[in-house]
Amino acid sequence: MHTLAKITFTETKLALRSPAWVISGLLSPTVLLLGVGAIPALRTESEKTPGMRFIDAWVPSLVVLTIAVMGLQAIPAVIAAYREQGILRRLATTPVHPAKLLVTQLIINVTVTIAGIGLLIVLGSAVFDVPGPRHPLGFLLAFVLGTTAIFGFGLIAASVAKTGRAAGGIAMIAYLPIMFLGGVYLPRPLLPEVIQNIGAYVPPGVKALEDAWTGGGAQPLQLAVLAAFAVGSCVLAAKLFRWE
Repeated sequence: MHTLAKITFTETKLALRSPAWVISGLLSPTVLLLGVGAIPALRTESEKTPGMRFIDAWVPSLVVLTIAVMGLQAIPAVIAAYREQGILRRLATTPVHPAKLLVTQLIINVTVTIAGIGLLIVLGSAVFDVPGPRHPLGFLLAFVLGTTAIFGFGLIAASVAKTGRAAGGIAMIAYLPIMFLGGVYLPRPLLPEVIQNIGAYVPPGVKALEDAWTGGGAQPLQLAVLAAFAVGSCVLAAKLFRWE
């Protein structure tokens, strides 16, 4: 544990020296929320979002954005770059198993994800009076399962890519449709119903997040599908992963 703590401290310092991913994960969703919230029409109830304002309904999609950026862009790029630079290979010859470096990267990026979503919730409430999740436990469960599934996809990209640039390209195969189905590019109420239904079961589970945030709570089937994706992606990443 002492070794893991030292590696985590070192990797955190390195991440802060080149903080592009940290800043993106922390600030991008909140900046988008503040920008959209500055438009008066989006702070009023519409026929597309009955019973709530557009800005209230869009927050779960910004949660999707945070998870996708850190899980499908940051993690693959960093880990594949370490393989490309031979860092993982060199660690494999020392008493420090390279798996600890992998765990450290997961700790850092998940922490940034949680901090970014926390900042989104706090400022959304303070500036625009956006309500928090109506079902906090359901939201937390959907978040954990969805984040695990997305980070598993990111590790799959990192597992098969030989360079950081290649990892980013491979991860884009999942990143772009997840952002679209999650309502980041186009708000979910404006998407065709069939697309909304597909997005309801694709990680990181925007419909489960929405239902826990604004509705009656995440549905068991949604959570079960997210759990299956989470287990499947992590198992596949473990089978494909190579240190060299």
